[in-house]
Amino acid sequence: MTNAPEAPRDCPLCPRLVAYRRDNATAHPTWFNGAVPSFGDEKARLLIVGLAPGVTGANRTGRPFTGDFAGDLLYATLNEFGLSRGTFDARPDDGLTLCDTMITNAVRCVPPQNKPTPLEAKTCQPFLVNRIKALPNIKAVLALGRIAHDSVLNTFGLRKALYPFGHQAAHDIAPGLILFDSYHCSRYNTNTGRLTPDMFRAVFSDIQRYLESQK
Repeated sequence: MTNAPEAPRDCPLCPRLVAYRRDNATAHPTWFNGAVPSFGDEKARLLIVGLAPGVTGANRTGRPFTGDFAGDLLYATLNEFGLSRGTFDARPDDGLTLCDTMITNAVRCVPPQNKPTPLEAKTCQPFLVNRIKALPNIKAVLALGRIAHDSVLNTFGLRKALYPFGHQAAHDIAPGLILFDSYHCSRYNTNTGRLTPDMFRAVFSDIQRYLESQK
């Protein structure tokens, strides 16, 4: 299982997350209620890493950033930069496809209060390691928030003190691979003004310029 880029839907590795999934399945049996798989282009040069599925978002729909506010901003921005085709309608069957981009999460199962523990992030780490390895053309990783940033650094065995998280920061983490940082596109961050749509677009503008330079 640890050689796979995706966790099985009924992943048993984190007892607290398993119990929470089961509670949600009891309360909402029609929801996805499992480890959420990555979504996007298997030949992607850009991998976007979020924190974890939201309980009424990806945990409900089974697709990253689908069904909650964070996805509204993320997918609108992807469309603006030509990184998606079709219309995002917050449903996994809306026909949307991603271009040169894949989206995943540092922790694949929904955590209570949207807060995975450090042990849960570490336990889920092999799936991120193998997801990155399975993308033959990867050139850029976008970390949405500090936990995603730290998970990517852990994937490459890098010291966090040498690669500090910061909105619109960029870090060379391996030959031909840059880690870009953004504040998470959560409702809380956008409502408080910590992240504005223009700030989010600025990060994607940096990524776009970099990817164009790598053609």
